[in-house]
Amino acid sequence: MNRRFFAKTAAAVALSALVAGCASQADGPGDIVDIAASNDDFSTLVAAVQAAGLVDTLKSDGPFTVFAPTNDAFAALPAGTVESLLLPENKDKLTEILTYHVLSGAVTSDQVLGERLSVPTVQGQNVIVDGRVGKYGSGVRVNDANVTAADIIASNGVIHVIDKVLLPK
Repeated sequence: MNRRFFAKTAAAVALSALVAGCASQADGPGDIVDIAASNDDFSTLVAAVQAAGLVDTLKSDGPFTVFAPTNDAFAALPAGTVESLLLPENKDKLTEILTYHVLSGAVTSDQVLGERLSVPTVQGQNVIVDGRVGKYGSGVRVNDANVTAADIIASNGVIHVIDKVLLPK
C-alpha cells in the first residue's frame, strides 16, 4: 500500500511539474522585471527599481533594452552609495541613474557587433555602445562596462548583463 501511494504521488508530482513547465513555455518569457526578480544576481537592481517606482514602467509593453548591472557591479560603487541612493529623499537621483541604463526599443547584440554607436537613453543622455573588436576583445561594451551576458529576451524587450553601474555625467 505504501509503495502504491508513493508511486501515485511521485507520478502526480512529475505530471504537475511537466504541465507547469509547458504552461510557462507557452506563455513565453516573462517581462524585464520578472526575469530580473527571478535571478538572485539582480537583487540590488530589483530593489533599486522598486525604490525608484519604476516597476510598472519596466513591466509595460515597451519594448526596452536594459543594461542590467549585477549585485557585484553595485557592490563596486563607493561604500554607502547604494544605501544612500535607496533612501526616499534620493529617489530622483536613483531614477536618473536607472533610466540611464534603459534604451527605448529592443536592441540585440547582433545589431551592434562591429559598430560603435552613441545611443540615447530613456534618461536623456547618450551611452556609447561599442561592438567592435579592439583592446577589450570581441565583446560589447557600454561606456566603460562590459556586457557579460547578452540577449536575455523578455516579453517586453531585451536584457544585457553588465559588470559596472553606468553613471550619467
